Amino acid sequence: MILAIDAGNSRVKWGWHDGADWASIATVSLIEFAASTDHINPFSTTHEDPERIVIANVAGEGAHQLLVNWTSIFDAEPLWLHGEAERCGVRSHYDRPEQLGPDRWAALVAARAVHTGPCLVVNAGTATTIDMLSGDGVFLGGAISPGIDLMRFVLHEHTGRLPLQEGSYRDAPRNTLDAIETGCRHAQAGAVERMHRAMGGNPLCIVSGGAARSLLELLRLPSRYIENLVLDGLARIALSERAVTR
Repeated sequence: MILAIDAGNSRVKWGWHDGADWASIATVSLIEFAASTDHINPFSTTHEDPERIVIANVAGEGAHQLLVNWTSIFDAEPLWLHGEAERCGVRSHYDRPEQLGPDRWAALVAARAVHTGPCLVVNAGTATTIDMLSGDGVFLGGAISPGIDLMRFVLHEHTGRLPLQEGSYRDAPRNTLDAIETGCRHAQAGAVERMHRAMGGNPLCIVSGGAARSLLELLRLPSRYIENLVLDGLARIALSERAVTR
């Protein structure tokens, strides 16, 4: 059994993979995760000891230490994923591959496994990342922007009167809440569509993350939703490590 952990900016998601499929997947907010105690270890009661543990952490040092504590009950030594020059048929053209976020790297690996043509790999969460993957598996580069919730929050924090409540998307917004919601969603979709044009051709857009479904509603591109893209990549990486060991 493989334990894959994706510690993001707002949530921690983990899954137990049996080598063929997910046996279970769970998620909690980062605040809930930080509130766990030695008596409520989120990984301890779900499955037997994992053969391998692989972790993508972008939540900082505090989350890193919690993950060290919670996984120390197992015999397996965690693989702390970082960006790499090459893995599982994906080659990185990042200026410094090791500086690429581990969640982005895992998502690229997962995308390559499900689609062998060119694609945009989009993860719509606290931040929205849009990464270009060529048909021969080369990560060409990508963009990072604030996610839709963060956009709303920044507007509220840095203006005198704009509210924080969520509005509705409208073709022609006629109130402030809907204007904010529509503007933020257009910004998300517009960034993806511009990256799609910059890439050329007609790449598939693979979308994941908490805000993925609302983003897909606006995209007029060939698209595919994959719910657990980062976890899928982490599991694939762990399986590749197991194959090398054997």
